[in-house]
Amino acid sequence: MNVKSVVPEFYTGSPVDSDDLMFRDDFICDLWDLLQTKHILLTAPRRTGKTSVMDHLRDHPQNGFIVVYQNVQDLSHPADFFLTILDTFQEEHPQFIATLAKGWKLVTQALEKKVEGIEIGTFKVRLRESDPDWRQNWRQHGEQLLGRIRKQAGKVLIIVDEFPDMLLNLKKENPELLREFLAWFRAQRMNPHPSRDMVRWLIGGSVNLSGTLDAVGMVDLINDLEDIQLPVLKSNQVKDFVGLMLSARKVAFTAEVPEILNDLLGRPIPLFMQMATQELYRLWKHLSRELTAADVDAVLEHLVTSTAARDKLQHYFSRIGKHYEEPRRSAAYVVLTKLSLSKCGLDRKALFAEFENLLHGQIPSPHDRQRQFNQLMRDLENDFYVIEIRKNRYDFASGLIKMWWRKYYA
Repeated sequence: MNVKSVVPEFYTGSPVDSDDLMFRDDFICDLWDLLQTKHILLTAPRRTGKTSVMDHLRDHPQNGFIVVYQNVQDLSHPADFFLTILDTFQEEHPQFIATLAKGWKLVTQALEKKVEGIEIGTFKVRLRESDPDWRQNWRQHGEQLLGRIRKQAGKVLIIVDEFPDMLLNLKKENPELLREFLAWFRAQRMNPHPSRDMVRWLIGGSVNLSGTLDAVGMVDLINDLEDIQLPVLKSNQVKDFVGLMLSARKVAFTAEVPEILNDLLGRPIPLFMQMATQELYRLWKHLSRELTAADVDAVLEHLVTSTAARDKLQHYFSRIGKHYEEPRRSAAYVVLTKLSLSKCGLDRKALFAEFENLLHGQIPSPHDRQRQFNQLMRDLENDFYVIEIRKNRYDFASGLIKMWWRKYYA
């Protein structure tokens, strides 16, 4: 565990600084070991620390890698994908891109485009201007980029975050190009074999990538990637975090405070863990007394209605509308609303009955209804909404999201 000598910061709106990242050392070591010979698909629900781990890989490279990180959530075309990666290389490793550009007229022109020593526009804009047919020529530019990297002396790790979002955008804009790009991208990862390649890819996503591609019959185009899930923080790690963050600030609290907060949070989302602990600290400053278990209840109740948490919690409702197609979208809302009203979860049979009541007219076949329900529950688990608390019984994974959902949508 990385612990600074100074008081650790609270991170409630941005990824955790690499030097403040806790509990991920062993996992990061495993990633570097795997990257010696494999390309990786790193999956995790949003707000659980995936980007913080990726930032650590970028900020503390190992095994001779040059590392670039790029979030592609808002992209919708392969041409923009490679354009953005080139731009990130130029920003983070200008000497590397200068070496890479030798003899590559497209990039050389973009690097040299100046008037009396003043650069014209951004590097990305100048690149696009160097080839008016950039979108049509995305294959050519991608192959040139990867081919030139492979001729350099060092290894390069390209981290691509929120890749499933880009694929969903591409699917909406140009469904035929989606398969073409994925097939091309897979071929590039496979030849040469990763163990002999100078390029490594670490692909990240908060939306389940396999589920996204399975829905359009393309899951076979990512089966070469080593699928790794970000480990869920353990209960003792949550309690250690709460104790550390409060003790470092000289906060007085009873021994059960970390335990109670861990129990109420449920399966921990690090962002909510940070927010709740910060609120405990603020409450202590206001009260000037020892914090107790009752204060933990009050803090979580306050978070549900606070403006600080509103957008972060609303995301979990809104993303279903964005990423779940009908009829799964409506069914997801029904299932989660019923769970939010339960004291300690519901049996799978009860949830299926709600699903059938909603979709009986839309899906006449009992077999198809069962299959769609199974897929829905799989997706809700993968996306961190629900957890199987015991055999065939489910509840919200996050206690805070359950409280918020019950208040505003039940």
